[in-house]
Amino acid sequence: MKPMKHKIVILGAGYAGASVTGRLARRLHADDVEITLINAEPDFVERVRMHQLATGADLRPLPLRDAFTGSGVRVRVGRVASVDVEARTVSFAEPDGEHSLAYDTLVYALGSAQNDGGVPGVAEYAHEIASRPGALRLRERLAALGPGGRVVVVGGGLTGIEAVTEIAESRPDLDVALTARGRLGDWLSPAGRRHLRRVVGRLGITVHEGADVAGVGEAGVVTTDAVAIGADVTVWTGGFTAHPIAAASALTVTDRGRIVVDDAMRSVSHAGVYAVGDAGQARGPKDNLLRMSCASGIPMAWRAADSIVAELTGAGAPRIPLSYVQQCISLGRRDGLIQLVTSDDRARSFALTGRFAARYKEMICRGAGLVGRGAPLPYPARRRRLGQATPSSGRSARDEPVAAQTSRDFGETL
Repeated sequence: MKPMKHKIVILGAGYAGASVTGRLARRLHADDVEITLINAEPDFVERVRMHQLATGADLRPLPLRDAFTGSGVRVRVGRVASVDVEARTVSFAEPDGEHSLAYDTLVYALGSAQNDGGVPGVAEYAHEIASRPGALRLRERLAALGPGGRVVVVGGGLTGIEAVTEIAESRPDLDVALTARGRLGDWLSPAGRRHLRRVVGRLGITVHEGADVAGVGEAGVVTTDAVAIGADVTVWTGGFTAHPIAAASALTVTDRGRIVVDDAMRSVSHAGVYAVGDAGQARGPKDNLLRMSCASGIPMAWRAADSIVAELTGAGAPRIPLSYVQQCISLGRRDGLIQLVTSDDRARSFALTGRFAARYKEMICRGAGLVGRGAPLPYPARRRRLGQATPSSGRSARDEPVAAQTSRDFGETL
């Protein structure tokens, strides 16, 4: 009688979910494990390019089933409804109805969505670019906007800066503005801030600094100081919040709904569950909380995959660095800003700017997009058989100084 395969279920196929899936498929033997990937859309979505999609760029579809052909991974297109961590089952809806799937190991990578911060009117009147449907709706609205139309982007973080510069560059006929709670680019180095201001000025973007938006309406936004900023189109980039499914389960989560994980990316409350990307709250080398980003999500995914392999096979687990090197910011298609940072994400004095920085950022985006194309690198190719280690025993994966240099280099460039 054939032994039962160990069932691994991955929820979500963003950068983190697709990365952990590919790495597990390349490191575990198909005779021993059954890997299922559940995602709401049939394609891999390059989330870091949603501001490009919103301004008219055509992004090539990346079907997940094509990406994982021949890997042994079963891709199921469905929307996850709930997770029962006590019964070890996942409920999800496919076009043909509701389904339930049992797991031995779960990797939760459902990511995040727009966070309205409780501000009235955001859901009714603001556009978002945290998802492909949202970016496509904004694309249609911008296309219908005539010369002189007013656009305000709410949020002075990375997403807001990339969105507002992309819109202003692609549509110089529009009146484009940005609201920021603090000073523009206040987390950047002096050199980075100077360049950002030069670009914003060149593109004709009006910046409202110290503007905390209290409400969004059909005619624009109103700040907490009762200042009205008129707009025909409002784009909300005021942060992200984790998918609510984890918080509705018995998993230990933060006040933002992120699953609290240990150094192996394993849930601190349920040993059979791992969380990666925006869904997981991990800590960096200086006990700093990792921010929601592709730069955090892919290294988290690699570490989770290696921890699972170590637990199931007894192999050593390479320790992929969970540290930062840079923040890569596109400022339209012809300009960019690469801010070098410390391992815990604080700005260093040096920043790359201009066309070279724009090309560098594009290289980073293409590298991150490899996970949606089923690219073999940087996944290890050796498939290991399941050993005597007890699955989901709760022990930490062993530290060994054998992290692959290709993985380290690729992870630190995001």
